[in-house]
Amino acid sequence: MTDRHATDVERVFREVYGQAVATLVHLLGDITLAEDAVQEAFVLATDRWPSNGIPPNPAGWIITTARNRAIDDLRRSARGRELTEQLGAVPSTSPAPGAVNLSEDGPVRDDQLRLIFTCCHPALRMEHQVALTLRLLGGLSVDEVARSFLVSETAMAKRLVRAKYKIAAAKIPYRVPAEADLPERLRSVLSVLYLIYNTGVDDPERALLRSEGIRLARALVELLPDEPEAAGLLALMLLSESRVPARTAEGAVVLLGDQDRTRWDRGMIEEGQAIVRACIRRDLPGPFQLQAAIQAVHCDADSLDATDWPQLVALYDHLFSVMPTPVVALNRAIAVGEIEGPAAALTALDAIAADLDTYHLMHAARGTTLRRLGRRDEARAAFERAAHLAPTEMDRRFLAQQIEGSAEDGATPLRG
Repeated sequence: MTDRHATDVERVFREVYGQAVATLVHLLGDITLAEDAVQEAFVLATDRWPSNGIPPNPAGWIITTARNRAIDDLRRSARGRELTEQLGAVPSTSPAPGAVNLSEDGPVRDDQLRLIFTCCHPALRMEHQVALTLRLLGGLSVDEVARSFLVSETAMAKRLVRAKYKIAAAKIPYRVPAEADLPERLRSVLSVLYLIYNTGVDDPERALLRSEGIRLARALVELLPDEPEAAGLLALMLLSESRVPARTAEGAVVLLGDQDRTRWDRGMIEEGQAIVRACIRRDLPGPFQLQAAIQAVHCDADSLDATDWPQLVALYDHLFSVMPTPVVALNRAIAVGEIEGPAAALTALDAIAADLDTYHLMHAARGTTLRRLGRRDEARAAFERAAHLAPTEMDRRFLAQQIEGSAEDGATPLRG
């Protein structure tokens, strides 16, 4: 198989894996069976597509092939014969990615959104819920999911195994949750959608994950119009997405202060800010609404110098009170540095450095702050540590520039 054909199969995998698994889980009621069938379909595609060409509807080909192979496997077992009888009335055609399945009654009619709610069953620990759904919906490798949680690949593999075991042992059903159960699962669902979106940030190859995250967030807002945190998540995604065109240039990261703000998507900014204003009127602030408000402040400024940093620090203080994580503290420290100077920022960063020792953005922020203080040798060491931990080539390229001292000083976080 040529490199071009391999790239084509990889692209289709990224685009349709989540929809294919969700559709198969809906039909078969078995996560492992659905995953195996979809993976087998992609193995078959790798073998056939180079000679036959990519079919006009690759998503439909993958879903139909996976379904047929799963049914063939099931026919070989007693349980399978029972399931295939149940599947006899199921049409052989499958919906295209993004299509809304209207064949089932209930509040959730989208296969992927349904799968997210199913995996976010309260019998599972939250970290298991989020990790499993990222693996299923995003088609992420175990290593990619592990990086999203800042844990080792081995630890994440064990977490995923435990989640699947719990589903089987507790006989958690694959069905649409009752409307009364939806709010209970909302927190995990919001986290899953945001992680799906964030996995595609600054990675052109995963742009579809961002658009899929936004689409599912819109579906969630339609499903739960009275949940301000769902609206806050949608606003956060839109405001973040609005700056994507200016975040990179010639394959390199562009810091917030250096971005060409004329390239920001004003339509997305206006929609996101309107949602934030509506959330403020509700006066029920939660983590996603507060993060969206922070992004709204950034998007409202014509330049880094014109940013309302005191308002950002106040918002980070409020966010930390409801979500006291080291990453929130990291971003607050950067904002404090814009007001009180790099010495105050470094004090705040050093207080949380141990908690984020494997997080490249912590070391990048320390490197920038140390350089502003004139401590260039220490700054270089921090940037080298950040480059060693950086998850993408784009990040490593940017950090290499920092190591050589070719970038301007500043305390802007790497992802802006």
